[in-house]
Amino acid sequence: MWPATLLLLLLLLLLLLRWRRGEARLEPSGRAVLITGCDSGFGHLLALRLHRLGFTVFAGCLCPDGPGAQRLQREAAAGGRLLVLPLDVTRDRDVRRAKEMVLAHLPERGFWGLVNNAGISTFGETGWLPMEKYEKFADVNLLGSIRTTLAFLPLLRKYKGRIVFMSSIIAYFTLGNGIYSMTKAAIEKFCDALRLEMKKFGVQVCIIQPGNYARSTKIQPPLSAEEIWNELSEEEKAVYNKEYVQERANFFNSILSEGSTNSNEVVDAMLDALMSPAPKARYMVAKLKEKALVFVCALCPTAVMDCVLSYALSKVKLA
Repeated sequence: MWPATLLLLLLLLLLLLRWRRGEARLEPSGRAVLITGCDSGFGHLLALRLHRLGFTVFAGCLCPDGPGAQRLQREAAAGGRLLVLPLDVTRDRDVRRAKEMVLAHLPERGFWGLVNNAGISTFGETGWLPMEKYEKFADVNLLGSIRTTLAFLPLLRKYKGRIVFMSSIIAYFTLGNGIYSMTKAAIEKFCDALRLEMKKFGVQVCIIQPGNYARSTKIQPPLSAEEIWNELSEEEKAVYNKEYVQERANFFNSILSEGSTNSNEVVDAMLDALMSPAPKARYMVAKLKEKALVFVCALCPTAVMDCVLSYALSKVKLA
C-alpha cells in the first residue's frame, strides 16, 4: 500500500512542478540583479543577457578598469540599466559599497536576484599547494559567496527574490584539483541549508553545476610541468619526480582542452533559475559522459571509485 501511495504522491508532485514551469515567466522590467565575477566567463555573458532582457544589472568586477568591465560599460552607455561595480568578494568593504550602490539605484520592483558567480581554479596535488593558496580559494569560492549572500539576504527576503550559486560537477569527485572540488562541495552544503531556510520567506535558492567549460571561461589556464615543479617545496621535490609531474600536467591539460566552448548552455540555465516560475534546485549542465560519471560516483562504493580514479589519474610510478 505504502509504495503505491508514495509513487502516486511523487507523480502528482512532478505534474505540479511541470504545470508551474509552464506558467508565464518573470517580467524583467523594474527588477535588479547583482552578479559577481563579471570580468569574463559566465558572469560577463549573463550580465549582457539580463541587460538585454530588461533587468537592471549590477555587474561586480574584480578589475573595474579591465577589458571585460570596459565592454560592460560600453553596453551600459548604449542601453542604460547596467552598472559596473568594483567588487572583490573577499573584502567586506567592497561588499558593503556594492550594497550601498544597489540601494541607491534600486528600480521600482526592487532587488530580484543575487548570482554568486565569482570563482578561481588551479591544479595540484594536496601537498603541492601552500596553505596560503587554500586560504585564498576558500575566501573567494566559498566565503566570498557567503559574504555577499549575508549582505543581501534582507533585500532578497523583502522582495522574495532568487539566489543563484555557481557550483560544479567537480563537487562530486576530484581529478587532480581537490582544492577547487573542496570549495564547490562546501558551497553545495551551504546552499542545501540556505534553500530550506529561505522557503518560508518565498526566496528560492538554485545551484548551477557546469561540467568542463574551461575553454569557455578561461578559469583555468594550462599549466606546464616546469611551472608546477618550480612551485614545489624542497620536501615535495624529494617525494615526486619530474616525470610524474609532467605526466600529471599532461593529463590535466588534456582535460582542459576537451572543455566545451558553448558558454550559453550554462547561461541559459542561470536565466531559467532567475526567471522560471518554478526553478530547479540544481541545474547540471554537462556532457552525457560527465553526468554518467557523477551518477556512478553517487552509486558505487567509495573503495570502487577510488580504485577507478586512482588508475585513471596516473600511470607513472614514484619509485
